[in-house]
Amino acid sequence: MSLTIYGIPASRAVRPLWAATELGLDFVHVPTPFQGGATRTPEFLALNPNGHIPVVADQRPPEQGGEVVVWESMACALYIARHHGQPDGTSITPANAREDAEALRWSFWVVNECEADALTVLMHRMVMPAERRKPELATAAEKRLAVALRVIERHLQQQNERGEAYLAAPRFTVADLCVASVLNWARAARSLMAEHPLTHDWIVRCIERPAHLAAKALGEV
Repeated sequence: MSLTIYGIPASRAVRPLWAATELGLDFVHVPTPFQGGATRTPEFLALNPNGHIPVVADQRPPEQGGEVVVWESMACALYIARHHGQPDGTSITPANAREDAEALRWSFWVVNECEADALTVLMHRMVMPAERRKPELATAAEKRLAVALRVIERHLQQQNERGEAYLAAPRFTVADLCVASVLNWARAARSLMAEHPLTHDWIVRCIERPAHLAAKALGEV
């Protein structure tokens, strides 16, 4: 089997890159930027007709379906954890039905409830040139995010009371990877993070993991 991941770390492609790195997989990284037409070539569109990164291409034996192509960053990360990890209770792979359910529900939750607003905060508080930022958009996004962050803050409190420091288990799993990769963008809203200290501490613990730092470094020249 061989695993190929198309994309760059400075994009949602960091999610499958991070997952593969956490698992110590031997994979091929094809740096594919989202700008400049790289995702609009006939070769890339044959992999993902939507013309977006990331894409995961997994060459498997014929009895396992042959080549498997996955798009959508959360799907890519969840797929890698499920089909390339071992459910042994030590890796990012869910070890039981409860952990699998947590990974699914929190990944869908963060996309639906947080991603657009977290990206707005990042862009208009930090990334865009100052003259192009619209603080009013960031402020409105932060107000909406406050509702969602109360949900995850409460969940992390409940997890702590169970003796579990992460979203789905006592250990870091793909659930944490998927959600932290989004909520990290919201750290540009410092007051919002201060109001949700458990969430902020959890985000930092996730993104400071060696595998995340190594995945991000794949984009360095």
